[in-house]
Amino acid sequence: MIVAFASGLLFAVGLAVSGMTLPANILAFLDVTGSWDPSLALVMGSGLAVLAVMRLLAPKRPLLAASFAEPAARGIDTRLVTGAAIFGIGWGLGGFCPGPGIVAFGAGCPAALLFVAAMAVGMVAHSLFERVVPESQPAFEVTSEVKPETCG
Repeated sequence: MIVAFASGLLFAVGLAVSGMTLPANILAFLDVTGSWDPSLALVMGSGLAVLAVMRLLAPKRPLLAASFAEPAARGIDTRLVTGAAIFGIGWGLGGFCPGPGIVAFGAGCPAALLFVAAMAVGMVAHSLFERVVPESQPAFEVTSEVKPETCG
């Protein structure tokens, strides 16, 4: 619990320091025809670089848990595409995604209050949707295996 809190706190500080809790920075990144601000791409690229290094250095087993938590689903289906579209539209409209929205909410940003409330409503709606609609089959599976016949 302490490690999870410290990790979340470090993530929140990183978001705040990089300016990703400010909707104006996100919306400036999405404004490719206006005054485009590439800082979000730099933050995401930096995060991917840190992840790549940590994946190489990480032990096979976690130090503080029985196993690494990874998503069980590996396929791309309608639900994933629809969820990604809703996420992207919400991010573009509000300028927040969940992490920065919660950090901005914690910092007392009034716009984040509306975002976090809408996110909570969306989470409840999703939970209700999951109870009603059966899980769909993925359109295709994403695997890490490379088949020899596809390599030439």
